[in-house]
Amino acid sequence: QVHLAESGGGLVQPGGSLRLSCAASGRAFENSFMGWFRQAPGKEREFVAGLTWNSDGHYYTNSVKDRFTISRDNTKKTVYLQMNNLKPEETAVYYCAASNLERALTWDKYPYWGQGTQVTVSS
Repeated sequence: QVHLAESGGGLVQPGGSLRLSCAASGRAFENSFMGWFRQAPGKEREFVAGLTWNSDGHYYTNSVKDRFTISRDNTKKTVYLQMNNLKPEETAVYYCAASNLERALTWDKYPYWGQGTQVTVSS
């Protein structure tokens, strides 16, 4: 069992940066593949980034490559999403999620979810 809580969302201007954090509790975090998703109003939940348990494998949706970075600190049971050069169309609720699989790139592979944090990109 893994419990997740996101933080770090807020209002940022286009081109700005935010770092999201996801604090986990539960013994299984260290072995979990961790993912970040986002969902804008009226749209489907979208995979943003994913990271293997040992940080050997990083996965990103094409639109965020070279701008977003996912990382984790297993000693702190926390996963991060550094987001740079944010765009207005990236306004959404951002969720972190944990999977028991070695790799998980779609939402249906994740049994554990946080409640989400709002990111608004606007001038």
